[in-house]
Amino acid sequence: MDNQSTKEDKEMSHEIIRYRIRQDGMVEEKVEGSTGDSCERLTKEIENALGDLTRRIHTSDYYLKSPNKNVTLQHDQNQN
Repeated sequence: MDNQSTKEDKEMSHEIIRYRIRQDGMVEEKVEGSTGDSCERLTKEIENALGDLTRRIHTSDYYLKSPNKNVTLQHDQNQN
């Protein structure tokens, strides 16, 4: 298989949700591949099914803004 990424591969994103069930019955959840509050939207239903949330710790990815693919940059050449 070729190691070069195609444009299609770069545009595809994969969110991964990892669960760890501790011996005391607590469930730890970690979302990877998601930025901003999209991780909370992604996990809302399963969190509701699991019961009360005891705490939420945001990673640095939470504070990143999702990339906007429809950005237009404009430069005014008449400006001094």
